[in-house]
Parts: sequence; C-alpha cells; structure tokens
Amino acid sequence: MSGEPGQVSVAPPPGEVEPGSGVRIVVEYCEPCGFEATYLELASAVKEEYPGIEIESRLGGTGAFEIEINGQLVFSKLENGGFPYEKDLIEAIRRASNGEPLEKITNSRPPCVIL
Repeated sequence: MSGEPGQVSVAPPPGEVEPGSGVRIVVEYCEPCGFEATYLELASAVKEEYPGIEIESRLGGTGAFEIEINGQLVFSKLENGGFPYEKDLIEAIRRASNGEPLEKITNSRPPCVIL
C-alpha cells in the first residue's frame, strides 16, 4: 500500500497463508465488445477481497467473458448470456482457496442495454 489515508494493509499472522494465495484466475474477454471495463471492475473487487490473488486477463472472441479458476472454467458469458455477480466469484475463490470442489457459476446479471 502507498500509505494513502483510509487504506489499511492487514498481513496474515506468521505461519498462516494469505487467503486466496495459490489461486489463479484467468478472465478472457471480448475487448471490441467493451467488456474490459467489466473485467477491471471485477478484478478490483477480487483484489480488494483477496489482495494476494493472481488474476490475469486475455483477449477472447466475440461476446466472450469467460472465467477460469486454477484452470477450471467456472463462468461463461457465452453460456449464461450475462456477467457474473461479484459475490458469486468471491465465493468460488473462497472455495478454491480452501481446496473445496468448484462448481460452475450459473447466476448472471444481464449486460447493460442502452435504450
């Protein structure tokens, strides 16, 4: 942290692993579709909850917003038609960091529609 007011860095006690460490997330998204902003928003929420997590982005095909945790596809916009809720992704990361089996996220919020 850069010492900005209001930000507190809390390190895990010695001998404990930082929550989310060892979990690798890859988000593949369609840049021409304008999904980069959604990726950045989601990545920020994940980093806020799990500062030690590894999150990577890569450009994907038209309409794509796919999320893998430790190599397992857990969310697909191409299948669900929307974007994941932050709370669902945070829960999947919690499960992965605890070594629990991952399930696909099937809840999704609709993409923004401009009228």
